[in-house]
Amino acid sequence: MIVDDSEDMRQLLTQILEEEELYDLYLAESGVEALAQALRVKPDLILMDMSLPGMTGWEAVSQLRKLDDFKETPIVAVTAHVSPADQKRTRAIGCNEHLGKPFDVIHVLDIVERLLEESR
Repeated sequence: MIVDDSEDMRQLLTQILEEEELYDLYLAESGVEALAQALRVKPDLILMDMSLPGMTGWEAVSQLRKLDDFKETPIVAVTAHVSPADQKRTRAIGCNEHLGKPFDVIHVLDIVERLLEESR
């Protein structure tokens, strides 16, 4: 699942992952929508923007990690918040990886593939 309030970023990540033709993709634009969508589809992995309107990605990840169905789901913070403190904070709330914007396409694919393999 891709969660980002930027249509351009959702399209970019969709394009990157669709080229692999291995993933069913679900999209959300806000933290609230991400929670509802995640509960409905139970994604294998979530790419979560941290700066979302209303409920932030920080809050959405924290809420997801409280639910039994999402305790082990890989979650990647995809964010412009790239300081060491931000990276530490994303790990503290339960993100498995921190992907800073802008990012390298190959790095995105490597992270997604590795986390999905580890979660199987």
